[in-house]
Amino acid sequence: MNYRRLGRTGLKVSEFCLGTMTFGHSADEKESRRMVDLAIDAGVNFFDTANTYADGRSEPILGKALKDKRDDCVVSTKFFNPTGTGPNDSGMSRVHIMNAIEGSLSRLGMDYIDVYYIHHVDVQTPLEEMLRTLDDLVRQGKVRYIACSNYQAWRLCDALWISEFRNLARFECYQPQYSLVVRDIEQELIPLCLEKELGVVVWSPLAGGFLTGKYEPGQRTLPGTRSEDSWAYPQRYYAANADDTLRTLLEVSKQLGRNPAQIAVRWVLDQPGITSAIVGARQVDQLKTTLGVSDWQLDDESSSKLETVSHLPERYPESMESGMVERRISAVGISS
Repeated sequence: MNYRRLGRTGLKVSEFCLGTMTFGHSADEKESRRMVDLAIDAGVNFFDTANTYADGRSEPILGKALKDKRDDCVVSTKFFNPTGTGPNDSGMSRVHIMNAIEGSLSRLGMDYIDVYYIHHVDVQTPLEEMLRTLDDLVRQGKVRYIACSNYQAWRLCDALWISEFRNLARFECYQPQYSLVVRDIEQELIPLCLEKELGVVVWSPLAGGFLTGKYEPGQRTLPGTRSEDSWAYPQRYYAANADDTLRTLLEVSKQLGRNPAQIAVRWVLDQPGITSAIVGARQVDQLKTTLGVSDWQLDDESSSKLETVSHLPERYPESMESGMVERRISAVGISS
């Protein structure tokens, strides 16, 4: 297993992060524990959950599975989504964050959270209110690093500026969706995270199962899969050329004799700025397949094929500014 620093921090995490959204949902406690043990045996030290996964059942299952291994593991969870019907039972207000952290610590059976994410954007609460509250949690030792998920680039940049100006704990990690068929973060978010030295831990590197080899180009639903009931299946985010990308992925898979899921995840992990990829499963055998990527690299030719077919079209201002450095160099050369 390879380990990478989480952004500018000294924390080292495995390039695979075990996602636990299925725990208590489509995987019972016994199967969930088997997956945790399998991941740890493979060298995974990074685990991701949220306070509302499986209506709150995911956290306690993960906590029990890690009970005797806590000090060797990096555990992340999230807050934002409604945890009740009250007006303050969601969002990023000081009231909700203080309640949410106590609830997560209790369900996990832990004294602290390693990485604490805000799950979504709250436009009704000032960023400074959230950041001051999270800074208090860091100072209290209940949280070690703070992070965010699903933020726009400008909002993430604004939060980083507030933390620096107010001398508050800052976001050290960003969790976005990213895969061969959802590459939007490359246009603004990845450059920002590289510039500001944030870790990037991506979710849905297999596009909700679309890139696992179960689907053929043109298919969007299959019996017995999450797509059948639209559970955590992000097809509305897929690029317009998703079927072309899938077709190329399947071709590369045949050429290399590798499972398409392994190739898709390996491609993600090889991209600039990526710290770790969250992989989840409903059963141990699915997880075994994905974890088989850790001792293998994608060759340049195959990587180039996937890069070419899935590349996003340039948009303004990138389309106008591309090549500007070369133009300046050329101009200097002419004048000299």
